[in-house]
Amino acid sequence: MSKLISFVIPCYRSAETIGKVVAELDAAMGKLPAYTYEIILVNDCSPDDTFEVIRGLCAQREDICGVNLARNFGQHAALMAGFGYTHGEVVVCLDDDGQTPADEVGKLLAGIEEGYDVVYAKYAHKQHSGFRNFGSKVNELMTRVMLGKPRELYLSSYFAASRFVIDEILRYKNPYPYVIGLVLRTTKNITNVEVAHREREVGVSGYTMGKLLGLWFNGFTAFSIKPLRIATAMGCLTACGGFLYGIYTVVKKFVNPNVPIGFSAMMAALVFIGGMIMLMLGLIGEYIGRIYISLNNSPQYVIRECINVSENESGITV
Repeated sequence: MSKLISFVIPCYRSAETIGKVVAELDAAMGKLPAYTYEIILVNDCSPDDTFEVIRGLCAQREDICGVNLARNFGQHAALMAGFGYTHGEVVVCLDDDGQTPADEVGKLLAGIEEGYDVVYAKYAHKQHSGFRNFGSKVNELMTRVMLGKPRELYLSSYFAASRFVIDEILRYKNPYPYVIGLVLRTTKNITNVEVAHREREVGVSGYTMGKLLGLWFNGFTAFSIKPLRIATAMGCLTACGGFLYGIYTVVKKFVNPNVPIGFSAMMAALVFIGGMIMLMLGLIGEYIGRIYISLNNSPQYVIRECINVSENESGITV
């Protein structure tokens, strides 16, 4: 009996590319007769005609499901929305712009067949802009320091996960989902396979600096308390430094009473300590604000419309 694979593709400004991605998936899966597949296309409230293109694809075949979000919730929320409609034993996530090579999906599936729970695509040469590559490096550092990601593990938006991992991810109902954090807290049985990375043919990346900052905040505030521990450690170091400097000032005054106590040094210390206090208070406020939003049951996403979904599955809002 063939194994069902579910493809989840978050879509944003991809009216010109999503059809090509689906066609490439069809060609790739045609060479893998051991599998059947379904495709879930999640439109993250794209301002162009992306959902109309998805609607056309869904009208042509029943194995494509279209999900239209009511507003822009971000890539990870769109993935969570798509996961709720998957039925496959393996779920594969990829981008809508054609940069992730759909024709190499067999490599990811082979990793799952070898017994790994999650298989991430690894790119030898990324074709993103310098800004995106910088953001990826910062994200890699954040996941390694805050979330305990192994140094040798490469994370990307192109990955395959077994069914039990997806089911565990779907248990997370709070706002601000971060799929990488959910994967890392579920399993350590993860590997990489090397695939090519293509240049973007149409448009530019949807990730702005604000969205990247929001993504990083999601990662370390939703799944780690290390920032609070770092704040505590820095507070202790600052307090010790201030105490030692106070002893130094007193001793210096006794040794040489004519030496004036430096006003500029005192002001610099006050500004530094005040800045640190405000930074730590802001960090604590970020955690408290997210707790408050979670207690108010803020949704991960809101679905406006679904296509090719059975009636008992539609209308999901999480």
